[in-house]
Amino acid sequence: MHRDADRRALKIALALILAFMVVEIVAGVLASSLALLSDAGHMLTDAAALALSLAAARLAARGAYGSMTYGLGRAEILSAQANGLTLLVLAGLIIYGAIGRLVSPPSVHGGVVLAVALAGIVVNLAAARVLAGGHGAQRSLNVEGSFRHILTDLYGFIATAIAAVIIIATGFNRADAIASLVIAGLMLQAAYTLLKASGRVFMEAAPAGLDPEEIGRALAAQPGVVEVHDLHVWEVTSGFASLSAHVVVGAGADCHELRRSLHDVLDERFHIHHTTLQVDHETGPLQIEVAAQPGGDRERR
Repeated sequence: MHRDADRRALKIALALILAFMVVEIVAGVLASSLALLSDAGHMLTDAAALALSLAAARLAARGAYGSMTYGLGRAEILSAQANGLTLLVLAGLIIYGAIGRLVSPPSVHGGVVLAVALAGIVVNLAAARVLAGGHGAQRSLNVEGSFRHILTDLYGFIATAIAAVIIIATGFNRADAIASLVIAGLMLQAAYTLLKASGRVFMEAAPAGLDPEEIGRALAAQPGVVEVHDLHVWEVTSGFASLSAHVVVGAGADCHELRRSLHDVLDERFHIHHTTLQVDHETGPLQIEVAAQPGGDRERR
């Protein structure tokens, strides 16, 4: 259901951005404003990001098949990483153009820039509201990538509007280039956030907010559990955490009942629903240890 809502939100946001991008390109050329053209370029990447996110959401909705045993859920992570890279490249291009205009500033029509910037704030607020939806922190990384694009564009329009007011009031045309540098800085910050988050998924790090050591201690503390090792927690795609572990239980314990109990702990306490637990009976005397470590280290009780 979330993916259906995501696709609807992405379509509405894409229509808003494409319509306004055309207006902004015309206004930027007429007003000789690099800040407006920078925003238009960013809106072009917004549109590309939204289109890519839509395609990724469609792919991710397909079930598992053939060799793709997890389906195509990671298409959304690829989309988020592509969004981060486009923000990075575009920020570099804007910085290059802004430096040239700081050295030799052209005449900028502040009134046109201000009118378009104010309209841009309204359009991007609407698009950001649509993408934010009701999911809050539950947005997929795919939608988060597009949301970051829209959000940086919104901040960019605010910076452009301030620059336009300065130009109208003082005639300081370099304010346009300075606003462009502010926009580029926001893009770099958003790019870093997206690349870091998508990189964590590709490197199969534990999902943000889940501590493998805490999970290991919780499993090892269950009655009847002797040892937990080879514990791995990773994220297949946004909101799809997986866990595998080898659990050793007491010689007389009901391993089937214990496995069900451990599944319940992982589900209710840590919200991990996709788990693979190998449960075996101990063969030697019971040992007691307190420390719990992920990966190849052992956890005993």
